[in-house]
Amino acid sequence: MELPSSQLGTKEYWDAQYEHELANFESHGDIGEIWFEDSVDRLLEWILDTDLITTQSSIIDIGCGNGAFLLNLAAEGFTSLHGIDYSQKAVELAQAIAAQKEMNISYKKVDLVNCNEESLAIEYDVCHDKGTYDAVSLCPDDPSSKRAAYMKAIHRMTRKNGLFIITSCNWTQEELSEQFSDYFIVEHIIPMPTFMFGGKVGSRVSSVVFKKK
Repeated sequence: MELPSSQLGTKEYWDAQYEHELANFESHGDIGEIWFEDSVDRLLEWILDTDLITTQSSIIDIGCGNGAFLLNLAAEGFTSLHGIDYSQKAVELAQAIAAQKEMNISYKKVDLVNCNEESLAIEYDVCHDKGTYDAVSLCPDDPSSKRAAYMKAIHRMTRKNGLFIITSCNWTQEELSEQFSDYFIVEHIIPMPTFMFGGKVGSRVSSVVFKKK
């Protein structure tokens, strides 16, 4: 199954979005929108409680945007933090915010679905994605092959027995579990707020912690 295509699946959209947010930050100090904010709070709570991740764990944020997720981790004492995004303006925004807050976080421009293996040579204890797989899935141009390339890249970047944490508003936890089953097994499901519609209980957001096979 494929999702209907959307401008949210295009690099042009995100370049324009982060160019605007970078200009706002430089003018007013506004760091921009924080996507899935309630979900991020629940995820951070789990990370701080689990013994699977420590403050020394190497963590990479896939599609880091303005870097808000990593800023939260840095504030909690995490020391090996990295962010990548395929939008250069997003990287510049994240770097500017981290510098202003005097946070030691490394950021780099990387397009996971269109990069060489050298860009994926480093392995991390934790790979995190909040919304990037969603954007890949919404791409108007051959989303199926792009999702396949994304999965291979994430698997390559995740250390042996490492974790891949994904938060999605487009795919259910069952769909995510099936789609990533060749590379990962489910370690934990992070509970998210639910809603009732038509007599059925659903969830607005899915958040799954996978372990590398």
